Amino acid sequence: MTLDTNTAPHQVTLEPIDSQQLANLCGPFDSHLRQIETRLGITINNRGNDFQLIGNDELVVAAGELLGQLASEVTSGVNLTSDKVHLFLQESGVEALSDAEVDGNDFIIATRKKSIKPRGRNQIGYIRAIRSNDINFGVGPAGTGKTYLAVACAVEALEQEQVRRILLVRPAVEAGEKLGFLPGDLSQKIDPYLRPLYDALYEMLGFERVEKLIEKNVIEVAPLAYMRGRTLNDSYIILDESQNTTVEQMKMFLTRVGFGSTVVVTGDITQIDLPNKTMSGLRHVLTVLKDINGISFTHFSSRDVVRHPLVQRIVEAYDRSENG
Repeated sequence: MTLDTNTAPHQVTLEPIDSQQLANLCGPFDSHLRQIETRLGITINNRGNDFQLIGNDELVVAAGELLGQLASEVTSGVNLTSDKVHLFLQESGVEALSDAEVDGNDFIIATRKKSIKPRGRNQIGYIRAIRSNDINFGVGPAGTGKTYLAVACAVEALEQEQVRRILLVRPAVEAGEKLGFLPGDLSQKIDPYLRPLYDALYEMLGFERVEKLIEKNVIEVAPLAYMRGRTLNDSYIILDESQNTTVEQMKMFLTRVGFGSTVVVTGDITQIDLPNKTMSGLRHVLTVLKDINGISFTHFSSRDVVRHPLVQRIVEAYDRSENG
């Protein structure tokens, strides 16, 4: 790899690398390059083996070195995937450089009651992805803001009349025999498990406004089973706790998407409540759809936790225990 650190934008030439290896490096429709761009907040242009990196000086130099590492992998016969690019980004530490350069002011989400400013590179990349793609996945531990930011983006889109309605969906894993003893009809049984979504809406729109929008069916909060057979146009659809969907349920949900709609799927594959030997639809979809153009995947880690500092330490302790 040849680096010329004296030019702006930053120039990187990878060699030797043939056309097949170059396609492997860049990914389908340059998805690997777009993944690096989103995560680091830089721009990557290339013509063959010549790459032009535009952005913060320190970041583009580090990103050039990362491209060199990835090129070495593909020339040694490794089939590069979005998951592997994600791991290289994590292990290289290059994102730590970018955190100091993040300006969340460019990605503030404006809602009726408050404005939400993303914290850190991953949250900014998440919002950028949601605003640019029709289907988006936010995967990671509790406290990383993946659901809260998705609801905020949905509220913003509704208030700017980009969509006509919001649907907030959760798989009703707990709505079977386990909850049979609870009083009330199905919606009353399900409500406690949708409470985090309601709370986010109340915070952004106010209680009375949310209740009126629910009455008018502009906001609908429903268990996943209610989505079967529907096609949803001009809607903002959020599937929360998606690690508790089956493979069939996930496929059913994703194929409900209509024209003018945005979908955000959130979940944590370390907290699956499905019966043993039942494959999680979220875990499955991360493999099946990873190379599909127009679908974004944002992976959060313990360092993205924005709750009480103890939450981050708890997540990391469990990670060490499970990996040790």
